[in-house]
Amino acid sequence: MHFDLKRVQLPNGISLDIVDEGPVDAPVLIFLHGFPENHRTWRHQIAHFQDRYRCIAPDQRGYRGSSKPQAVEAYTPDKLIGDVFLLADALAIPHFTIVGHDWGGAIAWGVAIGGQHARVTRAVIANAPHPVIFQRLLYTHPVQREASQYIRGFRDTANDALVKEHGLTALLLKEVKWDRPSAMEPEERDQLLRDWQNRDAAFGMLNYYRASPIDVPTMDAPFEIPAGWTPPALPKLTIPTLVIWALDDLALPAENLDGLEDIIDPLTIVQVPDCGHFVPWEAPDAVNAAMESFLAG
Repeated sequence: MHFDLKRVQLPNGISLDIVDEGPVDAPVLIFLHGFPENHRTWRHQIAHFQDRYRCIAPDQRGYRGSSKPQAVEAYTPDKLIGDVFLLADALAIPHFTIVGHDWGGAIAWGVAIGGQHARVTRAVIANAPHPVIFQRLLYTHPVQREASQYIRGFRDTANDALVKEHGLTALLLKEVKWDRPSAMEPEERDQLLRDWQNRDAAFGMLNYYRASPIDVPTMDAPFEIPAGWTPPALPKLTIPTLVIWALDDLALPAENLDGLEDIIDPLTIVQVPDCGHFVPWEAPDAVNAAMESFLAG
């Protein structure tokens, strides 16, 4: 399953390699991949929907052949979200459905909240926590906090020498406990292993975590809301939103679904049993079916 890439120059100086498949005049789906992958996160969905939708899937900044600025401040959420709107502008796309997984889902939450109704008509989020709920769980939920300790490792510059010498793979082996290597096709994994040897890309990917405002306490910190903490002042999401959640995700327990109905309306939740974190390609039929039903509605 191969997709040609084309280069798009954004006015902010970032260049993105993107997949652009499907009829140019069809409704648009913009797919955002997560860490530590690329546009191929969505290979099964693009293949499934490209006959009826224009499917746009960038390698986001910091990844593969796209621009890889090395400064941490180049990866703040406003810049990552801004890339999506600038990409839509560059392709003359006035309205679109945003689809995101993992870090791509985190960006998709911001795109949906900031662009709802004016630019973004619908949102599809797969195993990516809403920022308000995620931060609360990091403070109060032992399982989520323990599962997120790898973020502290990714932020620790003491690990930079390891990455410079051995690539991103070495840090993943040290910090990540939620991957299931056997779930991915060998040829896809081999390509990722090659991608992770690019040192500029490695630090670009890590900078997503280093520039994020999310606070990950140590395991010995109290499991309570810190004095003075208030949730981010984000508006309610009022466009149709589908949240797909794989229930065997070791990085993100299903408690991330609790309370979504209070901040999203209309909301559809589809839970996928017996599936790990990388639901777009671990359970592609379930994701495609959920999206089919949602988009038809």
